[in-house]
Amino acid sequence: MSIDLNTFTEQMGLPDQAIDLNEIPWVPQGDRVWFKPVRFNLATGAWINLLKVKPGGVVNRHRHTGGQVLAYTIQGEWRYLEREWSAKPGTFVFEPPGDIHTLTVDGEEDMITIFMLEGTIQYLDDHDQVIVQDDVFSKMKRYYDYCDQHNIEKKNLVY
Repeated sequence: MSIDLNTFTEQMGLPDQAIDLNEIPWVPQGDRVWFKPVRFNLATGAWINLLKVKPGGVVNRHRHTGGQVLAYTIQGEWRYLEREWSAKPGTFVFEPPGDIHTLTVDGEEDMITIFMLEGTIQYLDDHDQVIVQDDVFSKMKRYYDYCDQHNIEKKNLVY
């Protein structure tokens, strides 16, 4: 017995989901830095989040391992100290695995960028030694812990 592709997709596929990002809190990540999770893929280790950085904020020197990073700037302007370019609204950025950089926001407006990440983020000291690292599980735990601490309903962002 064979089934057509549409029936198979209905039986095996995940349901679509519309996520109201206004219902998800900004979770503190560092000084002048917050993230708002969108999706966590526990099977592949990928996650999607909005990153907000206030002027003068920095995401410390880090390296991405285990996959690529894609980013699309929605608001504000940001750059990597190690690069010549800066990302403004409408800028799409691709980062290959292993790239080391330091994100900074120099302007007068909050930066908001959607990041689609795979693998881990390793935060490095000046000698390229790993200080701490983040992955899909640590980001999800930070979101859940923040919601628990502030009595905020957790949204199902796992797929």
